[in-house]
Amino acid sequence: MIRFSLLCCLLVLFAGNTASAEFRVVRLHHVPMLPNAFRIHPELFSGGTPNGDLGFAQLKRLGIKTIVSVDGATPDLDAARRQALRYVHLPHGYEGISETHAQRLAKAVLELPRPIYFHCHHGKHRSPAAAVVAGVGAGMIAPSVGVGFLQLAGTSEHYTGLYQAAAGAHKMDASLLRALPFEFAEAVEVAPMAKSMVEIEGAFSHLSQLRSSGWKVLAEDPDLDPAHEALILKEHFTELIRSSRDQRSTRFLALLEASRDSAAKLEAGLRRTPRSLAECRDALAAISSDCRQCHREYRDRPAK
Repeated sequence: MIRFSLLCCLLVLFAGNTASAEFRVVRLHHVPMLPNAFRIHPELFSGGTPNGDLGFAQLKRLGIKTIVSVDGATPDLDAARRQALRYVHLPHGYEGISETHAQRLAKAVLELPRPIYFHCHHGKHRSPAAAVVAGVGAGMIAPSVGVGFLQLAGTSEHYTGLYQAAAGAHKMDASLLRALPFEFAEAVEVAPMAKSMVEIEGAFSHLSQLRSSGWKVLAEDPDLDPAHEALILKEHFTELIRSSRDQRSTRFLALLEASRDSAAKLEAGLRRTPRSLAECRDALAAISSDCRQCHREYRDRPAK
């Protein structure tokens, strides 16, 4: 049996699928390779993408049998297979969770080997919402836990669609879920826009790590070169602008162009000798600000 430190236990209780069953939500501080990981039911976990082979090994030690990714990135199937873990890919966006997708998430919890670990990239937004919708839908956790758990997990208040999905989660008829015709796939094709956003998020995450290290090479990832990562980010924005030119609004393109220009300034600052730390700081902050604004206007609102 896995032992959890009492210090990890959060003071949140919720009913299980019987009136007498109560479980503590547990933040898993002792699994550093699983970002923002929580146990919200003995057989239901939520967190971020496992960090390399060590992350998947930690999942194995937790007793996890199935990993459900709701992220747009292609799952690391090889790493999961090395630990004899099953991967299922059920990606969704930040705008919310449709009833059809909620049924598939709940069906996964009912039918796939448990315990199950739901994850997105950081484990703060999409995976907490998906885990709640799935757990409530399968009758494993009470609907009242939803919004509170998203708040504990750090889900941004700007993701109103995700909060609405959690608040509206409801128990579903198990027989109807089992009869639902759906095949769980290890990996699915993601729309080009979503794929571009995943690439941009990955490059920005690398740059954020490098900034925290004073723009020095990371011991855990020595191949990351700061100026090159800034160049990669600039090219991702450039390609997205090119592919979106005839399909997106002027406002959307203007936000992308501002981010591209800031990425170019960041690259220039990182290549300068000595580096212009203030310029680098301001350029990365500008990209972050433009991305947040773009998300508020185009991504975070509930789908209509």
